[in-house]
Amino acid sequence: WRVHEFGPYRDALVWEDCPDPELPSPDSSVIDVHAAGVNFPDILFIQGEYQIKPPLPFVPGIEAVGTVVEVGSQSKYKIGDRIATTGIGAFGEKMAAQDSMTFLVPPGMNNVDAAAIRIIYETSYMAIKYKAQMQPGEVLLVHGGAGGVGTSAIQVGKALGGMVIATATGERDIKVCFDTGADHVIDWQNEDIVTRVKELTDGRGADVIYDPVGGDLAEPALRSIARRGRYLVIGFAQGQIPALPLNLALLKGASIVGVFWGDFAKREPKASAAAMAELAQWYGQGKIKPVIDRTMPMADLKDAYAHMGSRGVMGKLVMVN
Repeated sequence: WRVHEFGPYRDALVWEDCPDPELPSPDSSVIDVHAAGVNFPDILFIQGEYQIKPPLPFVPGIEAVGTVVEVGSQSKYKIGDRIATTGIGAFGEKMAAQDSMTFLVPPGMNNVDAAAIRIIYETSYMAIKYKAQMQPGEVLLVHGGAGGVGTSAIQVGKALGGMVIATATGERDIKVCFDTGADHVIDWQNEDIVTRVKELTDGRGADVIYDPVGGDLAEPALRSIARRGRYLVIGFAQGQIPALPLNLALLKGASIVGVFWGDFAKREPKASAAAMAELAQWYGQGKIKPVIDRTMPMADLKDAYAHMGSRGVMGKLVMVN
């Protein structure tokens, strides 16, 4: 898939033959792509609305796993290694990969999981452990618990020894949250979030709030925060950037913390690598495992985005070659 002009994905995406990617630097490689994760920022890249605009034309997709077929003179990999990478170019047969944005896939991790794990799980790890510094026994409230980042946050929270409350609505979404490990699920369409969080925490509130949704669910979440709690701003899947009453943070001595995984991985590569190493260990121990909504052939990418747009995705979508 290539984008020649920014615009809606149905118009901008072109399925065509194109040249193989070149090595961007000596410390890079080229992989044969086996699987690629679908992420909401993909659409922003295609529309030209992301913080970074790649030069046209470009192959979209920011997360893939594959086998190394070419290496730079300073690459830490060798031909035949199986690696997962992030960066532009995942939705093609081959992708260039900077060493700093990759990890060697453990033998026990399959391609689909490897293509789905890094962005959502490292986002949750970086947010909950690195920024919120959540401690065992603390309460984590996860908005949008049935989505990709939501399911990862539930699992990371449990791996860190927390009590996890998720918000969701509809029988299927609620079941996904429980199946993923949530201790409690609040049906936000039929239950009052503030009241239920207080009931479930004996009036204390949530120590850490993980919010990838934004919109009109943000204020009730902030009103549910415990004294000295940490409110993690992950994104705005609902579309609306909320205007929060900051007196709530003042009264509770709470912190509002922004979480931007891409900037973290770029600016703090050692911390990012350490996070991924522990996540791989947790995967091997069975503490985390990506919730895969479905896999689809790479040629069906437009259908995958349509499915994502219907808000019917439970966990993660993965395209396969």
